[in-house]
Amino acid sequence: MNGDARFTVTRTLSKDQQARRERLIESARELALEGGYPAVTMHDVADRAGVARATVYRYFATKDHLLTEVASAWAHHVTDDIDALAVGDTPLERLTALLERIVHVAAREPTLTSAIIQAVTSDDSSVDEARTVLFLFLRDRLSTAIGDPVPERDEVEIVLGHILLAALISLASLRQPVEEVAAMVRTAGRLVLAGALSTTART
Repeated sequence: MNGDARFTVTRTLSKDQQARRERLIESARELALEGGYPAVTMHDVADRAGVARATVYRYFATKDHLLTEVASAWAHHVTDDIDALAVGDTPLERLTALLERIVHVAAREPTLTSAIIQAVTSDDSSVDEARTVLFLFLRDRLSTAIGDPVPERDEVEIVLGHILLAALISLASLRQPVEEVAAMVRTAGRLVLAGALSTTART
């Protein structure tokens, strides 16, 4: 199964295959939006997309693999307009704008957010590669938002990624109010960047 998972992520798809794969991802997203994690089954995804059930398994090894790809599509959609989102004169202002945008979009779609968080944090080995691709993409988005050179940038991106994951878990699983979560990411972003910059000031 692990080999199948790697194959589905890395193989080159024809135009028709890519369209079919995207239709399956969109069908899973719609089901998750309607009913959360329990509503997404490979059978119902196949029915929603108008394909045979076996077709789903040609592209996705498991439900969690499929939902992790839904998470990736969601992340791309939310951050596509990164240049417009990353507004401000300082790295902190730009970072805060991006983090708050993600938090507020996630809060508007709690059932979807809960479903993709459950999948992304799964111990299902078929998720591993898709999850790595997703996390690297989010690191890139965070790096773009920060913009200016920051000491220990890799470490900063990794920590911010974990902060973002914690924020989404707070929304989806702990049901914390969106404004509290938004305040948390603002504070965390400020402290992480201040810590990195203070390292340079001391040297």
